[in-house]
Amino acid sequence: MKKKPSLIVPVEQITWEGLDIPLSLDVDWFARWLHDQPGLEFSLEKPLTGTVHLERHEGNILVRGGLQGELIFTCSRCLETFAGPLTASFDLLLKRGQAQALDQEVELSAGELDEDFFSGDELELNVLLREQILLALPLKTLCREECRGLCRQCGKNLNQESCSCPAPSFDSSFAALKKLRND
Repeated sequence: MKKKPSLIVPVEQITWEGLDIPLSLDVDWFARWLHDQPGLEFSLEKPLTGTVHLERHEGNILVRGGLQGELIFTCSRCLETFAGPLTASFDLLLKRGQAQALDQEVELSAGELDEDFFSGDELELNVLLREQILLALPLKTLCREECRGLCRQCGKNLNQESCSCPAPSFDSSFAALKKLRND
């Protein structure tokens, strides 16, 4: 059995030439994530695969990588589960030190969005990979673009069957204007 690479990398192993780490994030990896962060709205059946390339640049570490695979989502309209693709590419600069807590909100520049911080003698990739997966997720998960969803009255899945519920009437604030136009 092939030994899985560790996702905790000693900083001293990262050279100027770089260090390539092959990734296979399997069901066990996701189970640990779910244990740490209950309420994730996706799961997986097959591993996500990819690579991470780490390079030392002065006192900083450049992290380049990508992940691809399929996740299991729940459709936000019909609540059916479906498999959807996930592709994540990332290019980050990790600076040694701690992020400074600010008293007020500050707008970050485009370059600052690709920066993060690390401290200590080891680089923990689990948190970084979790963050990149979350950033790659769709805002609204749909089993298909033309999903009809659930009936608001009886709850039937309108992709599988029709219902005899009356069409919902909308109480629009513009109804008074429509009445004036018709008069």
